[in-house]
Amino acid sequence: MSNSLIALKTKNGELKGNIFFYCRAFHVSRQGFYQYLHFLIFFPVVVLFYFLIPQKVKWIWLLVSSYYFYMSWNPKYAVLIGASTVATWASTLFIQFYAGEPQKRFRKLCLAGCIVFNLGILFFFKYYNFTVRNLENVIGKFERAFPAFDVVLPVGISFYTFQALGYVIDVYRGDVEAEKNPFRYALFISFFPQLVAGPIERSRNLLGQMREPHIFDPERVKNGLLLMGWGFFEKLVIADRIAILVTAVYDHYTDYTGLQIGVATILFAFQIYCDFAGYSDIAVGAARVMGFRLMKNFNRPYYATTVSEFWRNWHISLTTWFRDYIYIPLGGNRCGRLKKYRNLLVTFSISGLWHGARWNYVV
Repeated sequence: MSNSLIALKTKNGELKGNIFFYCRAFHVSRQGFYQYLHFLIFFPVVVLFYFLIPQKVKWIWLLVSSYYFYMSWNPKYAVLIGASTVATWASTLFIQFYAGEPQKRFRKLCLAGCIVFNLGILFFFKYYNFTVRNLENVIGKFERAFPAFDVVLPVGISFYTFQALGYVIDVYRGDVEAEKNPFRYALFISFFPQLVAGPIERSRNLLGQMREPHIFDPERVKNGLLLMGWGFFEKLVIADRIAILVTAVYDHYTDYTGLQIGVATILFAFQIYCDFAGYSDIAVGAARVMGFRLMKNFNRPYYATTVSEFWRNWHISLTTWFRDYIYIPLGGNRCGRLKKYRNLLVTFSISGLWHGARWNYVV
């Protein structure tokens, strides 16, 4: 394919470069650069002290480090994650304490209240303005009938909210014991390697590891660092470079031919995979360095031969969350064909909204 065939143009038609130029170009925003620099300083310091301090206080050090990491984005975010942590921790204690059949109704109220509280916070910050805009489109003559709020979506709120809700439901089902130590549970919710972009961990896997002894293992540390390095390569070298080309084409798609848009769309598939899988590999690798085992989040999804196989291998921690906490409780595929399709539609519609407060995600 010649350079001229996929040349990129500005809106006035002037040649701006070609695909090879954009893929070689190094483009990271100043904010992004400082975030990467901050992490490359923060992580070695955390790991160094983690292996130097006594075993019994390692988890305290990780809790402090995790909250520092999260507050470095915006200190106000700590209030939200703290409120979610306290609400879910207290709810599970009540649910477990009133485990008998006579208190079943109270347990259900505790579960429902905890779910409503957490989803209420998520709704306000992520979906309130989206809902207001759609309501005003429906009842246009009452424009501005609903107040809009200029709020910034807190980093990672979708991830830690689902992780907390999964834990509450697990306790309600009796799958795990409620964690009595509020600070150890706070570490489970705020564990910094996977706090911002997953994987969405289960209490059955991660919470118990908070009590395990973790010693320095050179081979494990090496493997973790290699996986982190691969994750950074996926994100910075592949995804971010492809993003320059894809954004240039998608922002001015009327200036390009169908072939050029098609090439950009194929590249977008690689961009979104390397972006998300890269973050997941960084998280899994960072946790592995310190001795924690996080679940694998991607398993070569583009090698799938069926749609269902693709979703089993794409963002595994999220798709299995929806399967276990929404699809199966609705009845899954253990019912008639129409109900099965209804369950699939409900599950994927919620999944679409989880990814973003826009109708294109739902579609």
